[in-house]
Amino acid sequence: MREVNLATPLIALEAVVLDTETTGLDARTARIVQFAAVGVRGAAIEPEKSLIRLINPQMPIPPATTAVHGLSDADVSGAPAFAAIAGEIAGFIGSSAIVGHNIGYDLAILHRQFAAAGHDFVQPPALDIRVLARIGIPSLAQYTLDALCEWFGVHNEKRHDAMGDALATAAVYVGLQPLLRERNIRTLAEAVAASSRSSDEDQRQLVAGWKPLEGDVRPASPTLKRIDSFPYRHRVSDLMSAPAVVIEGRTPVREALGLVIERRISSILVKDGNGEIGIATERDILRALHKEGSADAPATIGQVSSRPLQTVAADDFVYRAIGRMDRLGIRHLGVVDHEGQVVGVVTPRNLLRQRATTAIALGDEIDSASDVATLGIARGRLAFVAQSLAEEQVDARTICSVISSELGALTAKAASMAEARMAEAGRGGPPVRYAVLILGSGGRGESLLAADQDNAIVFEHGEPGGPEDVWFGEMATHMAAILDEVGVPLCKGGVMAKTPEWRHSVEGWKRVIDTWVGRSRPKDLLNVDIFYDAAPVHGDAALAGEIRDYAFAAGHRSRSFQMLLTELARDWRAPFTLFGGIKVDEKGRVDLKKGGLMPIFTGARVLAIRHDVRATATPARLAGVRALGIGSAEDLDAADEAHRVILGAILDQQLRDTAAGLPLSNRVEVARLGKEMQAELKTALGAISGLTGLLSEGRM
Repeated sequence: MREVNLATPLIALEAVVLDTETTGLDARTARIVQFAAVGVRGAAIEPEKSLIRLINPQMPIPPATTAVHGLSDADVSGAPAFAAIAGEIAGFIGSSAIVGHNIGYDLAILHRQFAAAGHDFVQPPALDIRVLARIGIPSLAQYTLDALCEWFGVHNEKRHDAMGDALATAAVYVGLQPLLRERNIRTLAEAVAASSRSSDEDQRQLVAGWKPLEGDVRPASPTLKRIDSFPYRHRVSDLMSAPAVVIEGRTPVREALGLVIERRISSILVKDGNGEIGIATERDILRALHKEGSADAPATIGQVSSRPLQTVAADDFVYRAIGRMDRLGIRHLGVVDHEGQVVGVVTPRNLLRQRATTAIALGDEIDSASDVATLGIARGRLAFVAQSLAEEQVDARTICSVISSELGALTAKAASMAEARMAEAGRGGPPVRYAVLILGSGGRGESLLAADQDNAIVFEHGEPGGPEDVWFGEMATHMAAILDEVGVPLCKGGVMAKTPEWRHSVEGWKRVIDTWVGRSRPKDLLNVDIFYDAAPVHGDAALAGEIRDYAFAAGHRSRSFQMLLTELARDWRAPFTLFGGIKVDEKGRVDLKKGGLMPIFTGARVLAIRHDVRATATPARLAGVRALGIGSAEDLDAADEAHRVILGAILDQQLRDTAAGLPLSNRVEVARLGKEMQAELKTALGAISGLTGLLSEGRM
């Protein structure tokens, strides 16, 4: 089977909706007399991408069949036989997913006729809207195409005409997508798997000759067939040239050249009179000197430089810098810190140490996405990247950091798109400065593929219910909807900026933090602790930094607050049976987030707040506490290793479940791990008690 990206969200899926009219109803003997197909990209029908053909079945069309679709022997007498257009039909379908109503019937006949024509047709994944409608609208009495069209308000002018039915089917498929998302069916893999679990319909389809395809998370794009892990292991700050060399725009060109030669650099940053930064490369300077003596020769480096300076964040992985250079067709990027200050430059010379291919374009695909469907395609590639890195035996925590980075980028892009929607609706731009933060695992850089939305907004000033708050509430609602569409589900606990509790001004957040710190019961702190993992992904990072610093300072001062968080962290029992085995549920799985990860990252967070360790990632927090000489170094190291093992086990299970179209969770199938990995997992779970013991008042 050809490779296909089953992890693509339906909102971004390239599909072909097809329908056939035939000589009869028996898929074992019927032949096609009319074939029609139309393209669908996500939720957009593409009527310009269509194919309709009459086909001579080379057998009589029964009068009873003609009475249904209106096609007689005379209508198809001059049409080509199927063998003559088999290649055209296969080429039109290509590797796009196939969608249809009672699609098993059409596919069974297509397979038989392709085989008779001597054409090797490799079928892509297929979706049946009849089956999907049973899942998305379980209350309907019947699921005929007519019934579905009526339910969705689709007017089918040409019933039993192949193109008319294909267009109607496409409209129903588009209407089903939001209903499927409500049932956590977002990707092609999940739709295929859900269809296969629809037992009675599935059996009927199998009898007709349709067998749902299995696949992996690899996309069909040849540019993504191989991946080099170096750009995913290293940050831009590891490779950049620093500090950045900045000169005034009024500097003479020859003087700038002398500085480039002296410092052995290939570019120089140029500041104009307004403080805006541009860049001049060696080539720019040499071209300017080549014109020396002519009337249009530039005199100053400011006349040579290009603006604005294209940048990348110092904390970004290297693949993001390469992808951006490739998209923009440039060879130099400025490197900025969290405050947006330029701290270095990265060039191809810095990147020669790695052997990356265009697979690394993922990050920039997100940043440059022009619509929700394109953003969804980029989201779908994330599972492939994670799978590829896992196959190269990259540490699971590095993979999770890549996932977190891209989920943060998705959130930032969704925020930008939400701003655009607000402007299009006549609501204007942001009324004041603001920042979007991701919380929890995303902020710690430890996201897994099953991550949902955990985000917040801080804005410069304004009161609850005021104009600023209302604007950001509407904007956050758009942002949440976009993320949900592309495959980042809404948070079931409501930890999203569209919820008033997670959207405040700077002063409002400070009041909220004071309230948190003054709480007296552990259950009152539900979801509060993940705020301490916040990381800004969009907007003014300084605002986010201000409230995060305030939260840490307040938490560090309050011993009672620390004790409450400690009580939450210690409320844990290892998932062991009476005889020391791993306790599993009826499906043979164990929740390794609740039973393993949670006490580790919660405990590390408590220690960080207590000892004012301002790191965010769990390993960095544990290392920070260890560096202070607090507690047992052996226990801290064991907790760090347990974090790696448990995170790796969950990630591996999620990659397998992604390929199988199963709902992603933190539950791991223990029997699949094998004896060696089970033993390693038991050791990791047993080591957690050492960390929770460090949290007790007496030992700290």
